[in-house]
Amino acid sequence: MDDQTRIELEAAAFRGLVEHLQRRKDAQNIDIMNLAGFCRNCLSKWYLAAAEERGVEMDYDEAREVVYGMPYDEWKSNHQEKASPEQQEKFETTKPLHAKISGH
Repeated sequence: MDDQTRIELEAAAFRGLVEHLQRRKDAQNIDIMNLAGFCRNCLSKWYLAAAEERGVEMDYDEAREVVYGMPYDEWKSNHQEKASPEQQEKFETTKPLHAKISGH
């Protein structure tokens, strides 16, 4: 496979993941993070890092809007639930497995 085809396939897979996460507003970030070690915020940070590597001006809020499909504050107020003590505890115990770019 040539590089251009690989890049196009990777981009399509990313778009599919983002579209899926935008539809699954019920899937809370903390649950995704606790299970998989990354969440929508991590995807946003990876997107921002890729933009910065290519000299594209973008801030974290803009990157989050790409992933969330709306401003983060809007998503948070409409779809984010308060984390339970159990979710918070699991978040702490799984920190060593979290994505390196996640900032945790």
